[in-house]
Amino acid sequence: MYFTKSIDTGSRITTRENTLTENTTQSTEGRRFFTVCIAVAAGIVLLDQLTKWAILQWVPLYDKLALNSFINITHQQNPGAAFSFLADASGWQRWFFTALAVTVSAAIVVWLWRIRRDGQYLLAAGLALVLGGALGNVIDRIRFGYVVDFIQVLIVGWPFPSFNVADSAITVGAALLIVDALFFSGKQQSVEAGNSGR
Repeated sequence: MYFTKSIDTGSRITTRENTLTENTTQSTEGRRFFTVCIAVAAGIVLLDQLTKWAILQWVPLYDKLALNSFINITHQQNPGAAFSFLADASGWQRWFFTALAVTVSAAIVVWLWRIRRDGQYLLAAGLALVLGGALGNVIDRIRFGYVVDFIQVLIVGWPFPSFNVADSAITVGAALLIVDALFFSGKQQSVEAGNSGR
C-alpha cells in the first residue's frame, strides 16, 4: 500500500510539473504573439510617417505627380477622418478624432492582450492593422491639426478622396475583422452558443 501511495504521489507531482511547464510555454508563446502584433502596428506607423515625411519634403501642397493613368501622388491636408470625411467641419473634429483614435487604440491593445493565447490570427492581424493606422493618423492630428494624404486614385477619371498608408491599413484591417466575424470568430461563437443551449 505504501508503494501504491508513493506511485500515486509521484504521478500527481509529475502531472503538476507538466501542467506548469505547459502553462509557462503557453504564456511565453502568448507574449511573443502579442509582441508580434504590436510590432506589426509599429511597422505601419513607421511606414506611414516615413511616407508622409517624404511628401512634406518633396511634394508641394496640392501638387500632383502622375504615376500612371489612374494613380497620382499628391499632397493634401485633411482635417477630417479617413477619405476626407468631415473635412469641412469647423475644427472640433481634430480633437474628437484624436480622442476617438486614442480610445480605440487603447481598447485594441487590451483586446490583443486578451486573445494572445487563442490562436485567432486573422482577428489579431486586423486589429494590428487598425491599431497602426489609427496611431499613424493621430500623430498627424496632434502635430499639425490635420492628416497628410497623398495617394489619389482616379475611378473612370473621377478622383477618389486622397488617402495615405494609415488609411489603407485601417481599411484592410476592418475588412479582415469583417471576414473574421462572418466566417471564423462569429461562427465559433454561434457553435458554442448552440452547444451550451443543449
